[in-house]
Amino acid sequence: MSKPTDDKFDPVRATIEKLKPGMKQMTFGSIVGYCSGSAAKKIGKALSIVLGMGFILVQSAVYTGYIEVDWDKVQKDAVEKIDATGDGKLDTNDLQAYWKKVKKILTHKVPSAGGFSLGFLYGLQS
Repeated sequence: MSKPTDDKFDPVRATIEKLKPGMKQMTFGSIVGYCSGSAAKKIGKALSIVLGMGFILVQSAVYTGYIEVDWDKVQKDAVEKIDATGDGKLDTNDLQAYWKKVKKILTHKVPSAGGFSLGFLYGLQS
């Protein structure tokens, strides 16, 4: 029969011990924030691929003369639809307005939601 391993040299246990001070600050909100940020990153990447491929296809058709696209009108209409502040331009104020809406939805009735934003940012980075 084999002997149980010595816990002193278990790398997972050692890592948990090193992280213990920071893990005391972890809350349910920060954990779901991390998961939400990680999911948002993956969804954002997938969406950017789809939109980029769509643009390449349309612009290739424009270049070869199959279709005409008024890109100025497309830009104007797109900005009009996603301009959260209504000032006619896309800037950090719009991003902040969207973040406020998203955070309100994702933290509604979530216990310990105080760490959600930090967890979300960490999920986006990782």
